[in-house]
Amino acid sequence: QVQLVESGGGLVQPGGSLRLSCVASGFNSDYYAVGWFRQVPGKEREGVSCISRSDGRQYYAESVKGRFTISRDNAKNTVYLQVNSLKSEDTAVYYCAARKKFMGCTGVARLYAYWGQGTQVTVSS
Repeated sequence: QVQLVESGGGLVQPGGSLRLSCVASGFNSDYYAVGWFRQVPGKEREGVSCISRSDGRQYYAESVKGRFTISRDNAKNTVYLQVNSLKSEDTAVYYCAARKKFMGCTGVARLYAYWGQGTQVTVSS
């Protein structure tokens, strides 16, 4: 059974950092593009970043470029999102998601087949 589990969220002051983790089980994440999305109440889920399966190419939303870094450790079946220089507008529930096998990165949430339960990131002083 495919499962994604996020962790690492929390309450942080503006300018602070967190490292979000997404652990995959039930499949070999080497073969899957993995993305991070975020959502606030009343808004659509927003694509934040994605890392491709084959060459590790990274994609970022304009709003997080230079502040967020996505990476993967295939030996641990884990994808990370390092979030730095956090702003209040980064407050959201962050989800990781995986596409179907061999599919590439996209920022369109409905094209992802597997989702985690989410981890809350709150940026506040």
